[in-house]
Amino acid sequence: MRIEIAGYRHPDAKRLIEDLQQVYLDRYGEEDRTPVDPGDFEPPRGLFLLGYLEGCAVASGGWRVLDSGQPGFRDGDVELKRMYTAPEVRGRGLSRLMLAELEARAAVAGHRRIVLETGTRQPEAIGLYASSGYREIEKFGVYRHDPDSVCLGKTI
Repeated sequence: MRIEIAGYRHPDAKRLIEDLQQVYLDRYGEEDRTPVDPGDFEPPRGLFLLGYLEGCAVASGGWRVLDSGQPGFRDGDVELKRMYTAPEVRGRGLSRLMLAELEARAAVAGHRRIVLETGTRQPEAIGLYASSGYREIEKFGVYRHDPDSVCLGKTI
């Protein structure tokens, strides 16, 4: 998979994000409510990547710097958002490649920890993160009190 920096507003990013939001609708009955400003994913305070196979965008993911003044966040934290791999290419390790690239780029940018929120109805995501060294942390954000929410973090 070829991984490229792309803006959150890139047409391929928009398509994959729409596909991911449909997954949330199917599993939870609603789209992700987390406030997202596309500008949050622009360097130096953020990054958004797309993964391509044979010229087609099949994976996405990004991170954004968090304000340490918010509960559960520390200075240097970044939040992982919009990790997604198209169904037709799952099972090839592409999510793991994207995650590793996001972690490496966050570390190079001087960040110390990646945090994320996922849900109990996404066992494949929880499995990926757990097998990549992520551990449960204090819940944060709009899903802080949601029993279906799982917040994870990893020191990088």
